[in-house]
Amino acid sequence: MKYVLDTHTWIWWNANPDKLSIDVKELLGNPDRFSEILLSAISPWEFCKLIEKKRYLISNHPLEWIDQALKMTKLRLVPLTPAISYRSTSLPGSFHADPADQIIVATVMEENAILITKDGLIQNYPHLRTLW
Repeated sequence: MKYVLDTHTWIWWNANPDKLSIDVKELLGNPDRFSEILLSAISPWEFCKLIEKKRYLISNHPLEWIDQALKMTKLRLVPLTPAISYRSTSLPGSFHADPADQIIVATVMEENAILITKDGLIQNYPHLRTLW
C-alpha cells in the first residue's frame, strides 16, 4: 500500500513525532507495512512558507532541514505533473479552496494512495481514503 503524507504529518514525523497518532507512528515506524511513502512537491514549499511567516522555527537552514527530512525510508517526492495539476482543479464533489490541499488530494488520487492527515476538512472529503 502507498501512503501520501500531508505536509503537517511530514513535518511532525521529522520534528515532533509525539504529535502523531499511535496508528501513524506505528505505520511510519515499520517500513514493512507500506510499499512507499509519498510526499507532494508542494509540501516542502508549504514548509518554507511556515518558516517565512515565522509559524515554525528551526535551528538549522531550511534546505538542510528539508534534505534531512526527505531521507525517510521508502519516501518518494512526487512532482507536480500536468495530470496532478489538472486533477487538483477538477476534484469531484465539493472541496475547500486551499490550493496546496487540492494538489495533495490530487496527488493521492493520481497515485491511488491513502492520505495520512489530521486535517478534518480533508478527512471528511468522501472521495479519498485517509488515515490518522
